[in-house]
This record gives sequence, C-alpha cells and structure tokens, in this order.
Amino acid sequence: MLAFFWSLGAFIIALGILVAVHEWGHFYIARRCGVQVERFSIGFGKPIWRKLSKSGTEYVIAMIPLGGYVRMLDERIDDVPADKADKAFNNKPVLQRMAIIAAGPGVNFVFAFFALWLMYLVGLETVKPVVKDVEPQSIAALAGIQPGDEIIKVGSRSTPDWEAVNLEVVSNIGSETAVVTVKNSSNVEKELTFTLNGWNFDPDIESPLSSLGLTPFRPDPTLTVGFVGEGSAAAQAGLQPGDKLVALDGNALASWNALVDYIVDNPGQTIALDVERDGQLQTLRATIARRDTPQGQSGYLGVSPTFEPWPQGYVFTHQYGIIEAITKALDKTWRLMTLSVEMIGKLVTGDVSVKNLSGPISIAQGAGTSAGYGLAYFLSFLALISVNLGIINLLPLPMLDGGHLMFYTAELITGKPVPEAVQEWGYRIGGVLLFTIMGIAIINDIARIT
Repeated sequence: MLAFFWSLGAFIIALGILVAVHEWGHFYIARRCGVQVERFSIGFGKPIWRKLSKSGTEYVIAMIPLGGYVRMLDERIDDVPADKADKAFNNKPVLQRMAIIAAGPGVNFVFAFFALWLMYLVGLETVKPVVKDVEPQSIAALAGIQPGDEIIKVGSRSTPDWEAVNLEVVSNIGSETAVVTVKNSSNVEKELTFTLNGWNFDPDIESPLSSLGLTPFRPDPTLTVGFVGEGSAAAQAGLQPGDKLVALDGNALASWNALVDYIVDNPGQTIALDVERDGQLQTLRATIARRDTPQGQSGYLGVSPTFEPWPQGYVFTHQYGIIEAITKALDKTWRLMTLSVEMIGKLVTGDVSVKNLSGPISIAQGAGTSAGYGLAYFLSFLALISVNLGIINLLPLPMLDGGHLMFYTAELITGKPVPEAVQEWGYRIGGVLLFTIMGIAIINDIARIT
C-alpha cells in the first residue's frame, strides 16, 4: 500500500510539472502575441485553488490531475467586446496562432534538455554494459557475443551504459540487421552483426535484451538476507536482514538461486530454514505465499539477498561540468526525440506491437520507481516523458496541437481558414482515434498488473 501511495504521489508531481511546463509554453507565447488569456488551469474539473491576476488571467489548480489547459479569448467561443477584439486568439495572424500552438510541445523539449542538464550536473550512477551470460542459439549467441564482452556501440552510437544499449536496441526493431561493437576483457574490439529478421518480443514477459539472449552482468547474490518485505511470508517466519541462510529442509543451500527455484516451484508448502544469526544457528518455519503469473501460480517468500561487491570500474557516474553537461543533454534530448518519432512510425507500420503502449498506471509506476532511486533518476524520467508528451502532441490529430497546426498550415497555404464543418468532423475523428489509443494503453496497463 505504501508503494502505491508513493507511486501515486510521484505521478501527480511529475504530471503536474509536465502539464505546467506544456501549458506555460502556450500561455507565454499567447501573452507575447497580445492574446488575452482567460484561464491557466493545471488539472480538470472542480477548482481546489484559484487566483485572479491583475491582467485578468485566472490561475487554477483543479481536482483531476490528468492534464491542463490554457483558455484564451476567442470570438468563436466568447462574446468579445469590440475594444478587446484585437486580443482574441482567432483574430491574430495565422503565423502567430501557429507559434502559440507549437509553443507547448516546444517548451516540453526545452524542459527535457534542462532536466537532463541538471541530471548530468547532479550525477547519475550507472553500470557499464558488460554481458554476464548469453543464451545458447539466441540472436546474440549466433552473432558471436561472449560472456564478459562490453557493448560499446550499437550502430554508430556509443553505449556507455545499459540504458543506452536498451534505447539503441529498441531503435532497431523492424530492421533486418544491427551492427554491435563489443570489447572483450583484453580490450580487443570487434564488430558483430545481429540478424533481426523476425525478431519480436512481448514487453509483458521479457525485455529487449533478454529477447536477444543477453543477460547483463551484476554481482552474484549471497546467502545473506538483505531485505524482508513487511507482512511477507519471510517476515511472518521471523527472518531478519543480516540472517545467513544455511539449509532448506535440512539440505545445505549452495546458492541463493537454488532457494529461489525451490520457492517458485512450491507455492503453499511449509519449509524449514536453518539460518545463522549472531553466530547462533536457528530453525525457522515459513509457509510459501502464492501469486498468479502469466505462466501460472508461483511461490513467493518476500525476501531479497545482499550481493557480492561490483568489480572495480564497473560502476561509474555520469557527471560533468556546466558546459560539457549542455552538450550531453542536447545529444540525449535529440536522441529521445528521434527515437520517439521512430517508435511511432514503427507502431503505424506494425513493427512495434500495440502491447508496447503504456498508460497512466505504467507511468505512475515508472515515476514512483525513478523517484525512489533519487533526484537524478527522477529527472531522467521527467525528460523522457516530457519528450514523449511533446512528440505525441505534435501528431496531426485534431484535438492535439498537431491537428491545430495542420489546419493552420492549410490556412497559410490557401489564404483562408479550413471550413468549420471540416474542422468539426476532424475533431470527431481525431477524438475517436485518441480515445481508442488511450483505451488500448490503459488495457495494457491493467494486463501488466493482473
């Protein structure tokens, strides 16, 4: 329950920041163009806070934190007095109207850059992309990658950590091949070709890396307990952090993985665990909890181990000075933008499944997880979502900023506005498409947590 409220709180904060940024873009350029802004709202529904400024703009925080809007004076909606006609949005030149609409997504991109710049100044701890295991006969194995290899490039882009590898691997969905440059423990580099014909993966049950047959390196778990979940089967049995597991049902435990395999395969069974605590041997009894998975019912104890230390040089921090952080942030922002556009294109062509769409539940979980890791990770998450929000809003769908820009572009070319009837039908069709996409994303979210 605590995790739920943590994720919810982080989601509300993240969404509030991103919506405020997006709507501020519209607001700022509208004011610069001389448009009267009637209301600046974060959220929808009943206001829980409001303030009227001297300029006549009402600032509102509303009950439902799932978006926001800027309401501008407009003769198509309002009865505008003659002395204020020049402040109405619809009376502004088409280029000014386009600038006002484009400013929302534009500021999303600027904010993403700023968040990443701060992230690189604060410093982001990360791990070199060293391969631990390669599944036999997998795409990675057939390409020739070996345990211990470090992935230093995918295509022409360098991959200093696993996040970069993930981004570049995903960008190759739908491609026939991908060139991957690796470096072995002797610092010898070689280029490998991954054959990707027919490569696909289900994001609900595997990651892009595991679908290629790659297991990232991480230190091996020890038999010492590192964490015990509150109210879990392990907690009810009396297990405590620092306990060293010695035996299971009288049989000596060789590894943590052996314990996990037994627990997963025996839901509901009562087991005896011999543990060493403060130099004393104790026997604890635990009843393995049950949980449903896509593969059926499995056991769950609610305990995690401590790990062996990382080898020297595997863990490092992305941290740069003010100027170098600008360069890094610009490059990362541009890559997120291009990758988002590529993924939308692959979704349209069918190379990416609709199962990859995520809605508010997945975003909330991501917000909670990133916030739990610290400020740098939360900033990275904000940048990713801000870029996606900007790109999605630029799609040429009526009801989105891109749809308005499409109509204004037609007006700019023809010299006259798109007929109201055409716009109305466009909004209806766009609304149906938009709500269909949102529905699919929410269904995917529900499927992931059930």
